[in-house]
Amino acid sequence: MAPNAPYEICFVPKSREEEEEDEKIYKRYKEIIATTLPIAGGLLGEPMYQYQGFWYSSRVGSVGPLAVQDHFRARASDILIASIPKSGTTWLKSLAFAVINIKSHPPSVQQQHPLHIFNSHDLVPMLEIRLYNNDFNGNRIPNLDILPSPRLFGTHMPYTSLPQSVTLSGSRIVYICRNIKDNLVSMSRFIIKMRLALSLEPMKVEDILEWFCKGRCVIGEVIEHALGYWKASLERPQNVLFLKYDKMVAEPALHLKRIAEFMGCPFSSMEEKEGVVHQIIKLCSFENLSNLEVNKTGLSDGGFLNRAYFRKGKVGDSANYLSPKMMEQLDQIIEQKLHGSGLTL
Repeated sequence: MAPNAPYEICFVPKSREEEEEDEKIYKRYKEIIATTLPIAGGLLGEPMYQYQGFWYSSRVGSVGPLAVQDHFRARASDILIASIPKSGTTWLKSLAFAVINIKSHPPSVQQQHPLHIFNSHDLVPMLEIRLYNNDFNGNRIPNLDILPSPRLFGTHMPYTSLPQSVTLSGSRIVYICRNIKDNLVSMSRFIIKMRLALSLEPMKVEDILEWFCKGRCVIGEVIEHALGYWKASLERPQNVLFLKYDKMVAEPALHLKRIAEFMGCPFSSMEEKEGVVHQIIKLCSFENLSNLEVNKTGLSDGGFLNRAYFRKGKVGDSANYLSPKMMEQLDQIIEQKLHGSGLTL
């Protein structure tokens, strides 16, 4: 029998009155979505709704974003791993978890490390997809106060939709984005596999590109999502760290040390001398994580297969899938939306 994910302690037993109140809260969110928000079909056959300028899939979030805004209370010590799907989220979550828990779970003892027992998304749960998603929590508001600091969470929500307490408390956000073309291809391959698993009509990459350009691919407008966190990192560099997957792949040790420093737990000179940085990089590597039994079986966020989170992760792989015409179309969109921002994707 698989062990319970650490975050499950947040769902402590409640009285019947409390359970009924939680059900009323989630029922209200469903009514808001059904009666006041734009609805459209999604790439996985599920409804999507537009909320605060971004499209959300009911499969990955359901009413979660609304519940997060109303009920999540951030602490100054909180760390959020923010991203668009298929941009290096799983890797970044693994690295952040390993760094924060370096004392209690030394990376040198890999076989007993939580990352060998749990999928990264079980160790760093998504706020809107796991903790506040009524499809996964049984219409229960989680008690996150029970978790010790520093708390580590994930989110795909855009910066402008994060609860006000995140900014007011001084929580730190580590954001990762990826070359847009590689992100599109990785997302497309993921969607194609999931459509096959769900017995839906096959789709090609060029079909998904059309949805992507309209902002209706998973968490909507990918470029606007990155821009939101980019601008926040310029305005509040002490609270928002903006990372690029491509550069992290090129220099993992350099960026891991940046992440550790930003999160408030820099490596000591002794730890660096003992090779702890490289131990964490090895522990969290694609080669290691993708071959673990926990990541070959079971379901994770949104009911997706754990193994679907591990593809190739190669920089520049989009050149093998996108035609020159598709590349040109994306170049025009990227140039137009990023013009004058100082951000390159």
